[in-house]
Amino acid sequence: MINIEKLRLDTPSCETVLHFNNAGSSLMPTPVFDALQRVLRDENELGGYEAERRAQDDIHAFYTEFAGLLNAEPDEIAFVENATRAWDMAFYGLHLRPGDRVITHGSEYASNYLALLQQSRRLGFEIDLVPSDASGQIDTQALDDMIGPRTKLIAITHVPTQGGLVNPAAEVGKIARKHDVLYLLDACQSVGQMDVNIAEIGCDILSGTGRKFLRGPRGTGFLYVRKSILDQIDPPFIDLLSAKWTEANSFEFADGAKRFENWESYVAGRVGLMEAVRYARNIGLANIEARVTELAQDLRAALSEIKGVSVHDLGRKKCGIVTFEKAGIAPKMIADTLRADRINVSVSPVTAARLDLEPRNLQALTRASVHYFNTHNEIDRFVHAVKQA
Repeated sequence: MINIEKLRLDTPSCETVLHFNNAGSSLMPTPVFDALQRVLRDENELGGYEAERRAQDDIHAFYTEFAGLLNAEPDEIAFVENATRAWDMAFYGLHLRPGDRVITHGSEYASNYLALLQQSRRLGFEIDLVPSDASGQIDTQALDDMIGPRTKLIAITHVPTQGGLVNPAAEVGKIARKHDVLYLLDACQSVGQMDVNIAEIGCDILSGTGRKFLRGPRGTGFLYVRKSILDQIDPPFIDLLSAKWTEANSFEFADGAKRFENWESYVAGRVGLMEAVRYARNIGLANIEARVTELAQDLRAALSEIKGVSVHDLGRKKCGIVTFEKAGIAPKMIADTLRADRINVSVSPVTAARLDLEPRNLQALTRASVHYFNTHNEIDRFVHAVKQA
């Protein structure tokens, strides 16, 4: 059972701002902020290297906490500076060749699809788009049918940036295993608001961020790589942490997922993100998912009752992201108006989700994203503000 009052006390800014921008960057709880500040104070008072030595227990806990969160092994986890770079470190290291095929979906995150386009141009592989079913999620039967001998990778986004859709990641995993195809999952919008279990999903690679639903600091991310496929990836760049210089003309990769890390990193951020994971695990991801789902359902229902407002979330299963538009008012103007009333939302433009929004004739959507510390009173206030916009 979630103690909302305590969690809101741990988030003092709840008293001054209505934060429905958790899919952009959530509010850090006080224990996370304190962990971050502790390392920064040590850096200021002792020096950066000395502060890192003092933080060794927390740095080690980063791997064990994430392993517990995702149901993985600690040596399958890497700290990376953001979700996009985590995804890149795995994807750009894959041995894709001319004639190979990579399958993705129209909900794919813009940065990922740009990387697919760039590498397709460089390496000569083909990009296949799996169609959506009637609900807007990945059509898993179509996915199963379109995999052929040249299909080397399935790369999809669990929850897209521009809506509440939750793609059927575990069903995709079963299909990937059936055909022995690598499976890369972008989970930057799902980890922290949903119970994401690597064993159940069956992905080989998973990337994510700290700043969104995990409520960690900006400039932090993580990467999971299954131990059994490590040797199928050649990290696009290495340094003295990710590899060992064994002789003048030879080297060895670091063991496990550390081969995807950099020696220089945001130590305070890493400790803060570790604390954010610990905080979420103490609440319970199943509890978080249930709370977020309920709040988002109520928000969609209330927005749908406003004259001129249309909600645009796809999928059979929906999460804490709610996207909508109001007739005659640009989403940016709605966001600016709400911000003036100390209500935080984002705007999802077509350039961030061209494969999804363009076919639906949508140029932009207002994006409201709730978290477990939000309340029904805040939903009422938000809906009233949208009515007045």
